[in-house]
Amino acid sequence: MGVRKFKPITPGTRHKVIGSFEDITATKPEKSLLTSLKRSGGRNKDGKMTMRYMGGGHKKKYRIIDFKRDKDSMTARVRTIEYDPNRSARIALVAYTDGEKRYIVAPHGLKVGQEIASGKGVAPEVGNTLLLAEIPLGTVIHNIELQPGQGAVMARSAGAYAQLLAREGKFAVIKLPSGESRMVLTTCRATIGSVSNPDHILESHGKAGRKRWLGRRPRVRGVVMNPVDHPMGGGEGRASGGHPRSRKGIPAKGYKTRNPKKNSNKFIIERRKK
Repeated sequence: MGVRKFKPITPGTRHKVIGSFEDITATKPEKSLLTSLKRSGGRNKDGKMTMRYMGGGHKKKYRIIDFKRDKDSMTARVRTIEYDPNRSARIALVAYTDGEKRYIVAPHGLKVGQEIASGKGVAPEVGNTLLLAEIPLGTVIHNIELQPGQGAVMARSAGAYAQLLAREGKFAVIKLPSGESRMVLTTCRATIGSVSNPDHILESHGKAGRKRWLGRRPRVRGVVMNPVDHPMGGGEGRASGGHPRSRKGIPAKGYKTRNPKKNSNKFIIERRKK
C-alpha cells in the first residue's frame, strides 16, 4: 500500500495525495451483503436543517460488516480485499466452509487465500479473533469489544491499533490509540493485528470539490458570523472573536466536558494524552 502524488497540472492536483488502491483485488461488492443507505442531508422530518455542513455527495450502498466475529465452529478463507466508501479502512470478503459469506474490517497484511478463525483456542495470528483472556500480553489488537457479544466498537478506523498490556482478575488493561489506558472484561473479543490502510492519514483532498463528493458542505468559521449566529461573531472589522468556543458557548481549548460521575470512569486507568 501507499499513496499517489500528482504533478501540479491543475490547482486541484497541486496538493492532491490519494491512496494507491494497489491492495484492492475486486471492484464490485458482494450483492447479498449490500443494503440501502438513507441520507438526510442534515434535515429532519420537517425539512429543517438540524445538522450543518451535510449534504450532496456520491450515492453509495452500505456494506454489512461482521463486527461480532461469532462464527466459532469453522474457518473462513479470504476471497477479496475491497474498498468501502463508508469507512477509511479496507474490508475483506470471507467465505466460511459452510458457504456463508461475510465482510470484515481487513487487518493490515491480510492476503487473499489466507484462512482466519475466531473463538476459543484459536492461534493469535493476524486476522483471528480471540477472547482477551487468551491473547498474549503485548499483542497489537484492533476491533475491540466493550461488552461481551456487543461487537467491535474500538480501534476500527484505518491504521488504528491498541495494545494488550496486562490482565488483572477478570479485567484486561488495554492501551487505546488515543493514549488512554482502560480496563476491559477478558470475556470481550478482539482481533489480532492493526487495521488496514495505514497511509490514509497521508491523504490530502487537494480541492474543495473532493469534500463535496464525500457529502461535506463548506464549513463557516464562527468569527465571520453575526452575533446572533455565534458567540464569536460580530465586531467591527476583523475581530478576533474573543475566547474560542462552540456555537452553544462551550469553551473549545482544554475545557473538560466528560461527566465526572460517569459510571465508566472507574475503568479508566490513565486518561488520553492532550
